[in-house]
Amino acid sequence: MQKRYCKKFFAALTKKEKIYFSVFAFGFLLSAVLLGTNLYFQNTVVVPDAGGVFTEAVVGQPKIINPLYLSTQDVDRDVVEIIFSGLMKYDNNGQLVNDLIDSYITKEDGKTIELTLKNNLRWHDNQPLTADDVIFTIHLVQNPEYQSSLRIKWAGISVEKIDDKKIVINLPKRYSSFAETLTIKILPKHIFENIPAQNLPLSLLSKEYLIGSGPFKVKKIVQEQGGFVKKFILERNNNYHLQKPFLKEFVFLFFKDEKDLKKEIKLGKITGLNIAETNQLKNELRDFKIYALSVPRYFSVFFNNKQEGVCSDKRIRTALALATNKNDLIENVFMRQAQKVDSPILPDYFGFQAPQMNYPYNPQKAKTLVQEVLSEKNTPFHFTQTLTLGSKGKEVEMLQKCLAQAPAGGKDIYPEGVVNGVFDAKTKEAVIRFQEKYSEEILKPSGISKGTGDVKTKTREKLNALCFSNSDAQNSIALTLTTCDKFPLPQISEELKNQWEKVGFSLNIEKISLADLQNTILSKKNFELLLFGEALGAIPDPFPFWHSSQKDYPGLNIANYISKNADMFLEKARESQNQTEKQDYLEKFQETVLADIPAIFLVRPDYLYALSKKVQGFNTTKIIEPSKRFSTVEKWYIKTKRVFK
Repeated sequence: MQKRYCKKFFAALTKKEKIYFSVFAFGFLLSAVLLGTNLYFQNTVVVPDAGGVFTEAVVGQPKIINPLYLSTQDVDRDVVEIIFSGLMKYDNNGQLVNDLIDSYITKEDGKTIELTLKNNLRWHDNQPLTADDVIFTIHLVQNPEYQSSLRIKWAGISVEKIDDKKIVINLPKRYSSFAETLTIKILPKHIFENIPAQNLPLSLLSKEYLIGSGPFKVKKIVQEQGGFVKKFILERNNNYHLQKPFLKEFVFLFFKDEKDLKKEIKLGKITGLNIAETNQLKNELRDFKIYALSVPRYFSVFFNNKQEGVCSDKRIRTALALATNKNDLIENVFMRQAQKVDSPILPDYFGFQAPQMNYPYNPQKAKTLVQEVLSEKNTPFHFTQTLTLGSKGKEVEMLQKCLAQAPAGGKDIYPEGVVNGVFDAKTKEAVIRFQEKYSEEILKPSGISKGTGDVKTKTREKLNALCFSNSDAQNSIALTLTTCDKFPLPQISEELKNQWEKVGFSLNIEKISLADLQNTILSKKNFELLLFGEALGAIPDPFPFWHSSQKDYPGLNIANYISKNADMFLEKARESQNQTEKQDYLEKFQETVLADIPAIFLVRPDYLYALSKKVQGFNTTKIIEPSKRFSTVEKWYIKTKRVFK
């Protein structure tokens, strides 16, 4: 009936009326749609939605994916961060928060810590995660047969199980920064308990072993025929104990070189990658946002305080510090993506007082100090005595200094570099090396081919010519700087060379691989100056880097720094449970170190991370190390939806 009426009504209209009516009806419908849409948008909000694939680009290959070994490769740590969970973790401001644990209680003695795990924790294979897994992991780290790089952090610590959720940790002495040790990633006991510690694989590069409790779990590892790992495909862990991840998959995509990487970026297949500096891949990353993340790690030039070389003179160390233009380093090497560092405790990062003692750029004062030292150095001295095993005195001391540094000696002649005025077996070995190096002038005239180790006429003549001549070489002070061959260390060293040579130094730069640096340089303290980096944690604890107990390898006191006052301040800072008191001790330590100049503190570079603009939920500002940019990866999202308020 209504239908016939509408037809009759429309038929009764004139052509002009039909046009008016149609326009009116269309306008009414359009207004209704617009009103409805407006009401919908006013009463709804955009929220993250589940789904989407995130692809992290990496140039290189994973090597040691194992949470109990501190790999030198960022990608290894990245994969570990996403697959495994720790007892504690870091938030987006680099602060410690609970991860697997629900509570952390320090008893009154400061040495007993009670941990309670969260409820219903699960491994990726759906097995329960309990206190047994935590204790198994800690015992594995402590087992010398496993040779974990984390072992030193757990030395002397005992752990006991109260029940499936509760654990008690007993420390040998109070340690206010211990909470950070609990970021250790936990391994599943049921996967590894039947494998002897010495037989456990160094790298868990297989789906069988990569069972964790992190936000993503291994779905597939794609390898080419030659063994090159092409992809690590991870999928969302729906049983994750914190917020369930929004992303459906997280993929690590590996490239052999930057050329192949550029192609994939242009095709829109990459959503995240680390870059060395802001101009890298500038054209390809137009649809990316570059995040400059603060990291508590810094680069320094360390003096070898074990050797009695030219740098044992505090005037030389002061001159080098004054001749260092840190602003130029930031501008020329890091394209302004770095901060100046004047202290080993990074006061600007942790909110401490800036040091009172500092060495502002002053090349003229540096030059004056260098000329003062050169004037003394050019004062004539000559060896006149016959020196043999057992000899003592000033000439032996000068002999040791001469053999310990260029041009007569150095690491190849006298690696120990000890200057004590006693002609011992090591000194004799150094003399033999020197004699054989210059055999044409020292040994051949006497008709012998092997060094004797005795300093007689011909040896004295050559030593005098090299060590105490008044040649042009004495117009500058020769130094050797050792560093790693990876960015940004070679670039920093070249910049320092340019700066220091302007005030009277001549700098020889030795660039070696990280493996050689660890095995031959750090382990034996076989350097004059070393350009290297150090990293603090969320709770600043410079003890491992500067306490005298850590001067011998594998301790991390690179400079071989020894100071009773510094040791005392570091010990008290470690033990103090009061944050104000702890800060006071660290600031006193800061002033002590800067007065002694065992190192020149240079810069703290930002970590540059490029993210596709379609990725949301990344709110990180500070990270403890590069892999911690993934600490809140469960909150990242690509998909969105609207819901009513």
